[in-house]
Amino acid sequence: MMRKVVFVTDPGIDGAFAVALALLDPTIDVLGLAATAGNIGPEQATRNVHIIIEQVDPPRWPRVGAALAVEYDTDGASLHGSGGLGGVEFPCAQLHHPHPSDKLIIDLVRQYPREVSLVVMGPATVFARALDRDPEVAGLVDRIVFLGGAWHEPGNASPVAEFHFYCDPLAARQVLHCGAPLTLVPLDVTRKVIFSPTDLLNLPAPESRTSRFLSKVVPYGIRATANLYGIEGFHLKDVLGLIALTLPGALTTRPMVADVETRGELTRGMSVFDTRWVCKARPNLDLVVGVDDQAVRNYIETTLSQAGSPPAP
Repeated sequence: MMRKVVFVTDPGIDGAFAVALALLDPTIDVLGLAATAGNIGPEQATRNVHIIIEQVDPPRWPRVGAALAVEYDTDGASLHGSGGLGGVEFPCAQLHHPHPSDKLIIDLVRQYPREVSLVVMGPATVFARALDRDPEVAGLVDRIVFLGGAWHEPGNASPVAEFHFYCDPLAARQVLHCGAPLTLVPLDVTRKVIFSPTDLLNLPAPESRTSRFLSKVVPYGIRATANLYGIEGFHLKDVLGLIALTLPGALTTRPMVADVETRGELTRGMSVFDTRWVCKARPNLDLVVGVDDQAVRNYIETTLSQAGSPPAP
């Protein structure tokens, strides 16, 4: 049976990869793509979701949720380029009145109770708003996969805070404590898998719609990673959110008590993990602590090789 999934995404380059792979994966039924601000502003995030769907052109198009009118203190333009997709302009025909993303999540989870997995690949604001609208949603999702936080690694939005947690720490805390089964994928793991320029510029099935699209957006990310971090290649962080569902055996997890600092002048958005021997609190999530690099690479190659669509015009 295909696994029903809704993605919350602020599509930058790695988000485009993750969504494209999910749309191609025959084991995944992408019910919805809930856009959110984060790497880019809300209007561009909604537009990028439409662009990815049109470029991949999957056999079944998912429903699209419009990003909420939220602005954050930071963005991902330096890594993902203006517009989020490597500074490349793509034609796009958008729906005029899509449901807001929080309403889309509620509708789909209510339609398929305890069958839908939610992958949060951006700030948690959208799902937190869904919980505010309908608190029962937390008990109706199958599992939440949240890309966010940092355990031992330094942050990427501040010295101690990961970008998604930093954007909306209150929402991140709300999701971590909502009571749903939750897998947290921190920077410690997403930074372990880096793809070289050769990997990214020589994708499988190069004449497929998907590989042609992805090949247009990755050059900016490769250059930006070198300039910003002195690293040759690019981290496809969001892809690990998909891997948590499609290849759970490729990830090592441990139960953990976790929270988010919401008010600190220097520590806003910092992940807090209680690893004391005397901690009596019940773990509220499964923290991903390891990843099988080769399994992730094999999955990407296999999935893109199956694209088989006619080339994009």
